[in-house]
Amino acid sequence: MKIVTGLLAAVLLLAGVASSHAMMRIADDRGGRIGTYIDKYQSLRNSNEPIMIDGLCASACTIVLGAVSPDRICVTSRANFGFHAAWDFGARGQAVTNPEATRMLFSMYPPHIRRWINQRGGLKPRMIFLSGRQLAGMYRPCYMDAQASSRGRN
Repeated sequence: MKIVTGLLAAVLLLAGVASSHAMMRIADDRGGRIGTYIDKYQSLRNSNEPIMIDGLCASACTIVLGAVSPDRICVTSRANFGFHAAWDFGARGQAVTNPEATRMLFSMYPPHIRRWINQRGGLKPRMIFLSGRQLAGMYRPCYMDAQASSRGRN
């Protein structure tokens, strides 16, 4: 009976540990308004929740790299960041680069990301992508990579 009780206690303890260490998974996020992402990531910054990048994180989504401590971010083999200049809608509904918002966005990134962007000509209207070996050299791998792929994408 003691063995069964001990085993049950161990299972419950492990279940509690697993649920208390939830991980936010970012995948297939094409971005949006900068302010929305600043608000979203501010609450993440205040939590200790780890962040898994498991697919596309583009445009305003990339703010996560500056908003959350790098030691809380991990990347899977599918992780892919897309960076570009900030823009607004012009008078005729066309995209017009917003230099002030682009400078603000650029300033949010950690130094190693700013260097990488500068080496590629800076933030421009055309998207540049960071993935593969280059990304793996900047952020730690997610050890749940196989588990994440079996759950599918968001």
